[in-house]
Amino acid sequence: MSNETFGEPIYTYTRRQAIDDGVLVDLTDTETIRQHWKYPFACTAEVWAVIETALTKPGQDINGICHDISNMAKLAITRSRQPDLIRFEVFIAGNIHALKLHIGPGDDPRPVLTLMLPNQD
Repeated sequence: MSNETFGEPIYTYTRRQAIDDGVLVDLTDTETIRQHWKYPFACTAEVWAVIETALTKPGQDINGICHDISNMAKLAITRSRQPDLIRFEVFIAGNIHALKLHIGPGDDPRPVLTLMLPNQD
């Protein structure tokens, strides 16, 4: 879009602002995420709430949960016909959770990954 046609944006909200505000939780520096993905990786606060609940249960840790999420997402990627939006299910602390992974540009054209619940955009 050209600013000449539409003018300056009235309002913008960046991925960085969403992370700073807690709308997104940055998982990029989690060991397992670094092993599985080469791009920045965040989840919505609602997905983070699912992970936090799981972390209160015996035998659960962030790297194990992220490993399971990453493996199921990668399996779904191989089967997906829509490469930028991956839908899959994963067991987290004994419960099945439907998730989706969006792959696309962030605050600039470089790709980022955003994990969310099926009803989120």
